[in-house]
Amino acid sequence: MNIIIKSQGTLAIYEQIVNQMKNSIVSGELAAGEALPSIRALASELQVNVITTKRAYEELEKEGLIRSVAGKGFYVCEANRDYLQEKQYMMLEQRLSEVLADCRKAGMGKAEILEMVEALL
Repeated sequence: MNIIIKSQGTLAIYEQIVNQMKNSIVSGELAAGEALPSIRALASELQVNVITTKRAYEELEKEGLIRSVAGKGFYVCEANRDYLQEKQYMMLEQRLSEVLADCRKAGMGKAEILEMVEALL
């Protein structure tokens, strides 16, 4: 798992960790049942405060994406991949709607929008 922290980003560091771990779960990079680094090990690896990684793990656990096993560590949960993927699709749809609204404000028509999308793909 490769987490990249952007100190100048708009998201808090713990949110960046949460989002990247969610993406790793959806993509299958992190498999169900897989052990995660300890809170301290992840903090050391990312060169961030332990409280930051603890908060990220708490958020992921609250969403049911990871679970804590006393004395053993944190593990990726089994059945939440489909839920998380659906949630991501909904967020992408919302962002795409906002981008399309911006395109219309800029005076772009359907053909121009589709041409831009084709060029970017």
